[in-house]
Amino acid sequence: MTVRTLERIAGELDRTVAVLAARCTVDGRLDSAIADEHQLACYEIAVTHADLLAAQACRDALSGMSALDHDLAMAFLAESCVAALGRLEAVQLGLDMDDTGLAAIRASEDVADLRKRWASPGFLGELGARVVAHDGTFGQVELDEASEMAAEAFGRFASDVVAPLAEEIHRKDLTVPETLLQPMREMGVFGLSIPEEYGGSAGERENTPMMIAVTEALSEASLAAAGSLITRPEILARALLAGGTEAQKRHWLPRIAAGDPLCAISITEPDYGSDVASLSLKGTKVEGGWLLNGAKTWCTFAGKAGVLMVVTRTDPDRSKGHRGLSVLLVEKPAFEGHEFVVDQDAGGNLKGKAIPTIGYRGMHSFDLAFEEFFVPDANVIGEEEGLGKGFYLTMAGMTGGRIQTAGRALGLMRASLNSAIVYARERKVFGQPLAQYQLTQVKLAQMAARYVACRNLAFSVGRRLDEGGGSGEASVAKLIACRSAETISREALQIHGGMGYAEEMPVSRYWIDARVLSIFEGAEETLALKVIARGLMEARLRKR
Repeated sequence: MTVRTLERIAGELDRTVAVLAARCTVDGRLDSAIADEHQLACYEIAVTHADLLAAQACRDALSGMSALDHDLAMAFLAESCVAALGRLEAVQLGLDMDDTGLAAIRASEDVADLRKRWASPGFLGELGARVVAHDGTFGQVELDEASEMAAEAFGRFASDVVAPLAEEIHRKDLTVPETLLQPMREMGVFGLSIPEEYGGSAGERENTPMMIAVTEALSEASLAAAGSLITRPEILARALLAGGTEAQKRHWLPRIAAGDPLCAISITEPDYGSDVASLSLKGTKVEGGWLLNGAKTWCTFAGKAGVLMVVTRTDPDRSKGHRGLSVLLVEKPAFEGHEFVVDQDAGGNLKGKAIPTIGYRGMHSFDLAFEEFFVPDANVIGEEEGLGKGFYLTMAGMTGGRIQTAGRALGLMRASLNSAIVYARERKVFGQPLAQYQLTQVKLAQMAARYVACRNLAFSVGRRLDEGGGSGEASVAKLIACRSAETISREALQIHGGMGYAEEMPVSRYWIDARVLSIFEGAEETLALKVIARGLMEARLRKR
């Protein structure tokens, strides 16, 4: 029944994508300007696709789940099917499509049974009571022995070392201290995606599920002080592996794996945000290298980092768009504070200033200003062959960054869910614990169900990435996980009531940190419109 319903809804999604693609096509190719006239439809299609992909990941894993995880997965399946029907109905109406197929699914006995059995208030209330009574973890997935051991080790480290410092780092807006960084170097966290031959811990085949599991464990304790430390070396390492020369790989990758230097990624510019193809930081060719002039923004960890991966326009012909970009590695000293200046002997300089933020504190995001800053030819990824390939190398890096960000979202979801469960057990309102009220139980059931779905999707995509596929699905996993982290942390804070708004409660930090997830590593709207929806339409056109 569930399989058939999901397949029928997926069929309607495909039919809707086909109609939308036809509307946005000129001479056999998608026209970006026309697609922008249908942004709402594209966005709803992307979100629907994400929900259905998570539902399919749950369906595929049902037979191996515990009884509780099974029922949580089914609750998400019911919720996602109903939501998908509503979104597709609105999109089809806007496209003046025949909606009889969708109406038939909505009126079917299968959907009625799905809603009655797995989405009723009675079932969700009972499911929430089981969530409250459960002392284990939710969303168990199959991991190899090495990944299980790594997740357990980093989980202990996060609980024993990171968590006691997390609140102070957040409240006082501190930089991640060496008392956290050095043990993480020794545990090999910066080399998880780097092959053993280059000093990392990845074998012949990458182990992305291990990276996700470790990221989740660290992010549960602190997003900014631990879980996000892996992202930057992940992106830079993948860019080097995709386009670096052998000499560059052997020079940089062992150092990145050792966490010396630490890394930062400098892509965003003040005027362009997520529009990578329009970046304008200027690189001018001079003898032996390049002079950089211009500004970057939102460069996280730029102060502490010893190397910045800087996307630079090395071709002065702006009409070349993304084909005029290259990736340069800017070396600098590490600084502890919120401002820094690097002066070069020849007169160039780089200035950085941390941007005050409401959350995600510990790593700090910087505004950067380059003035006649010299970078040698040897620091262009790919050297001469890498000129003009910066966009593609950045995208190669971002695939890993996005699935790793899904892991960060999982950690915040788990922290938020667990804090809500504990508080609901202990807090009494009108004479009884919050956990005994139906509304609280339903909320906790829906929160746990969404976490189970996102976790199954993320690890499923991680396995596909290791098999050579799944690059587009990494963006989907990132989209739904980050949206879900915000929803779950919001509900967790709400369950805490007034105490949730107090800084002394960790849940207030979870909520404010979760808010950034849908903005960085590809903003939610950019992923939905320019990556996911466009990818679906292009795939549909290829089927013609």
